[in-house]
Amino acid sequence: MTNKSKSGLALAIALALATGAGSAMADDKGRGKSDDKGKGGIAACKVLASAIGTSQGGVYAALQGALNTAVASETSGLTLNMWATLVNRDGVVCAVAFSGANRNSQWPGSRVISAQKANTANAFSLDTLSLSTANLYSAVQPGGSLFGLQDSNPVDTSVAYKGPVTNFGKKNDPMVGERPGGVNVFGGGLAVYSADHKLVGAVGVSGDTSCADHAIAWRVRNNLKLDNLAGVGGVGPDSDHGDSIVFDIDTGASAGGFGHPLCINSDNLSAPGAPVAATNASSTTYAATLPSSNH
Repeated sequence: MTNKSKSGLALAIALALATGAGSAMADDKGRGKSDDKGKGGIAACKVLASAIGTSQGGVYAALQGALNTAVASETSGLTLNMWATLVNRDGVVCAVAFSGANRNSQWPGSRVISAQKANTANAFSLDTLSLSTANLYSAVQPGGSLFGLQDSNPVDTSVAYKGPVTNFGKKNDPMVGERPGGVNVFGGGLAVYSADHKLVGAVGVSGDTSCADHAIAWRVRNNLKLDNLAGVGGVGPDSDHGDSIVFDIDTGASAGGFGHPLCINSDNLSAPGAPVAATNASSTTYAATLPSSNH
């Protein structure tokens, strides 16, 4: 995508959010009843479960398996254990999981961050446009087209920190069936799409560098077969990675307005030594390490 077209897209996104288009969520007709918290708090996740190919009760196991496989496959970043959260199109948490031996094997703060990332990717994506949390980093900086977005939709702390803590990351995690909200604007949050290219929610991952978080979230989405983005717009480096990280920040500014900082050990990209700016070579090099989402 050219810088000119990215600028036009940035303006269109800003206008859409200003007029409330970005807040359009699912209704009861197609994507689940957001206030139905029966069946252990997961009844609202029927459509997401169907897209994964499991029952509502099977969403947790599906996320747990996808996360474990993704963490084992990804070698970038600091190779730490992770938290992951899945939300439906209304921002209701359907599952929370972690990798590692127990809930002390990851950064404790990353549980809520993963939920924030899932909420953000869901809240600011559409059937026709997928924006990852990584894509929002530069746009929310002072002077960016979406400056102030990071202060919208604050976390509901009564949901995010509700106990018992011994259930964190289990099938009955206290966030399941609730809307924690929150906005997070660095890598690790991705919208998820069903086989018919409909947005059905989002996944958020946290626990490592933001670039590694993005890569693991990407692999989780692929493992869940929820990366059906063919025909979905985005600001990523190529059509196979439409909502992937864009590394075009040079001398402090993103050339296209949707750039993300480089991270240490990002699949052979070094910071600061990787190519950036107009060629965007590091973005395509990084994206090439991830599965295509152009399905």
